[in-house]
Amino acid sequence: MGETDKDDLISIIEEDERDIKIPRTLPLMPIRDVVIFTGMLLPLFVGREKSVRAVEAAVIKDSYLLLVTQKDSSVENPKKNEIYTIGTVGRILRMLNLPDGSVKALVQGVAKAKIVTYLRNKAYYRVKIEIIEEHPTEEISLEIEALMRNVREHSEKILTLRGELSGDVGTILESIDDPGKLADLVSSNLRLKIEESQALLELVDPVERLKKVNDLLSREVELSVVQAKIQSNVKDEISKNQRDYFLREQVRAIHKELGEQDERAEEIEDCKKKIKRARMSKEAEKEAAKQLKRLEQMHPDSAEASVVRTYLDWLVDLPWDKKTKDVIDILNAKKILDKDHYALSKVKDRILEYLSVRRLNPKMKGPILCFVGPPGVGKTSLGRAIANAMKRKFVRISLGGIRDEAEVRGHRRTYIGAMPGRILQSLKQCGTNTPVFMMDEIDKLGADFRGDPSSALLEALDPEQNFAFSDHYLNLPFDLSKVMFILTANLTDTIPSALLDRMEVINLSGYTEEEKKIIAETHLFPRQIKENGLKPKNISISSNALLQIINEYTSEAGLRNLEREIGSICRKVARKIAEREKGPFNITRVNLHKYLGVPKYYPEMDRQESQVGLSIGLAWTQVGGETSDWTEMALRWEKIKEFEDATGVKVNKIDTPMDAIKQK
Repeated sequence: MGETDKDDLISIIEEDERDIKIPRTLPLMPIRDVVIFTGMLLPLFVGREKSVRAVEAAVIKDSYLLLVTQKDSSVENPKKNEIYTIGTVGRILRMLNLPDGSVKALVQGVAKAKIVTYLRNKAYYRVKIEIIEEHPTEEISLEIEALMRNVREHSEKILTLRGELSGDVGTILESIDDPGKLADLVSSNLRLKIEESQALLELVDPVERLKKVNDLLSREVELSVVQAKIQSNVKDEISKNQRDYFLREQVRAIHKELGEQDERAEEIEDCKKKIKRARMSKEAEKEAAKQLKRLEQMHPDSAEASVVRTYLDWLVDLPWDKKTKDVIDILNAKKILDKDHYALSKVKDRILEYLSVRRLNPKMKGPILCFVGPPGVGKTSLGRAIANAMKRKFVRISLGGIRDEAEVRGHRRTYIGAMPGRILQSLKQCGTNTPVFMMDEIDKLGADFRGDPSSALLEALDPEQNFAFSDHYLNLPFDLSKVMFILTANLTDTIPSALLDRMEVINLSGYTEEEKKIIAETHLFPRQIKENGLKPKNISISSNALLQIINEYTSEAGLRNLEREIGSICRKVARKIAEREKGPFNITRVNLHKYLGVPKYYPEMDRQESQVGLSIGLAWTQVGGETSDWTEMALRWEKIKEFEDATGVKVNKIDTPMDAIKQK
C-alpha cells in the first residue's frame, strides 16, 4: 500500500500528551460477543478469512483498524446492515500467525469512531470513519464526584462477591479522575448483554455514560448478592448430605450389630442374586461384581450411584444365555410362506434352502440375507414368516435416516443419559439372544460428523466377528452369532460396498397384474372386509373392477396403494350400511368411479400408424417397463472443441444437439 496523505489523517492527543495520527480510511473487522471500549486491552483470536486479511492490511500499513461488534454473533459473514455503525479504533500492539491460518492479535482501543461510508474492497471491509469526540467535563462537581465514588464502591463490591478483588484494583479505580474513562473501564469489566454494552459505547456525554454504568452496577450488585446466597445454600446442602451419609453409615453399623438388614443391604443382595441368575459371560460377571462393589461404597442418592445402578440393571436384563429352541419343519415352513405370500417362488426356495441347511447344521455361520425390492412387495412380512417358521421371536428396527453411530453402538457411560445401542435394546425387549432380527431400510443410512452407522454395523453383521460385539455403553463383548439377521433395502446403490459384501442379496421384483389381482382376491379384500367391520355378504367386487383399480388407480410395484384403495371402498360401504342403505353392494367397472372417483392413471394407447419423426422408446420405472413416444427434431450443429484433460492430454469434443439446445 502507498503512503497516507496528511489530509487523510485525524490527529488525536492521548493522555500522555502524544499526538497520534489515525487515517480517515481503515480496515474494518467485525467482532463477536464483545464490545471494545477506549483504553481497553484485549487479545483477539481471528479466524475468519476477511478478518485475517483486515488485520494483515492494518499491520502492513499503520496497525490501526476499526473494531465494530456485529449484531448477531451466529452469522459467519455479516453484511453491512448486520454490523453496528459505531465502534472503536484499535491499535494492534502484537500479532502472531497460528499454524491453522488464523491470527492472534493483541489490540488496544484508541478512539471511538463512526462509519461514514463503506469503500469498495472485495478482500475485506474498508470504511471511511469519523472520530467521535467526547463532550469535555469542564469541572468535577460534587454530584459527579459522588457518582464516581458510588461507581468505585459498587465495582469493588461486585469483585469481592465474585472473589476477584485484588489490592491493585482499588488503587487503579481511585487513580482515574475522568468520568468518561472510569465509565469505559468499568463497562469493559461488567458482564453485560451486547446491546447494553453497545448502548454505553454510543453515549457521547461521559457523565450520562457514568450514570448509566451506575444503574447497571446497582443491578449487578443485586444479582451478585443473590448468586452468592445460592452458592452458600448449595454448600450447606452438600454439607448436609455428607452429614446424612455418615449418619446412615452409623445406622447401618447398628443394624449389622443387631443382625438386621436395611433397605440398602437388601438392594445389594437382590442385585447379587440377579447377577447369578443372568448367566453372564465371565468378563461381564467380573465387571458386574466390580460395579456392585463400587455401588456399596457410594452414597445411595449420589448421581454416580444412579449411573452405576442403571448400568447393573442393563447387565442383568440382557439375554446373555437365554435362547429359544429352533423348530425347523421344512414342510410347515413352506405352508407358512405360501399362506402369507403369493408367487415369489425363487425367494421362497432360497429361504427354504437356508432353513434346510440350518436344520442339518445348527452351528452354521449362515449368510446375512438382504431382501432388495421396491416398497410394498412383502420384504418385512417375509422376515416375520421366517420367524414363525423357526418358532423364533421376531425383532424389527428401522434404520432409515439414522446418522449417529451411537444409535447402533450406544453411548459411552461418561455422557449424561447414556444407553446402549438399538441392537442391544431390541434384544433386551425380546428377552432372547436367538431372535430373527430384521433391519429395515439399510440403504437409507446416513453419515455425518457424529459418525458412520454403516461402519458400526460391519462388526454386528460379520459372522467372523459378531460373537464378540462391543457396545460402547456396556464396553463388554456380547455374542450376536446366534441372532439371525435379515436386512431389507429398496436399492443396493447406496449401501457401502464393505457392508454389501457381508450380505447375500435376494432380489424381490414387483408383482404382475395377474398376481396383484389374485393377491387382492385372496388376501387384501378379505382382510379389509374384516378390518372395516363388514361381512362377505355385505360387499363383493368383480375381477374386472380389481383390474381397473390396479391399472387406473395405482401405479406401483408392490401392493400398499392397492390395499389402500380397497380399504377406501370398504369404508364407503361401511358408511352406507351405517346410514341404513340396503345391500349387498356389488363393485363393478360400471360403478367403481362412485367409490374411488376419477381414475388417477391411464393405460397407454397403442399407436395404430407410424408417423414421420415419431418413434417408440423403452423406459424403466419402479413399476416395470414402459413404452413412450419419442419426437425427433433435426438440428444442424457442428462444433468441435479442443481442450486438455487433467493429465495434459489434448481431447476433441463434439457438442451434442442437447448442448446446442442449451446454448440457444
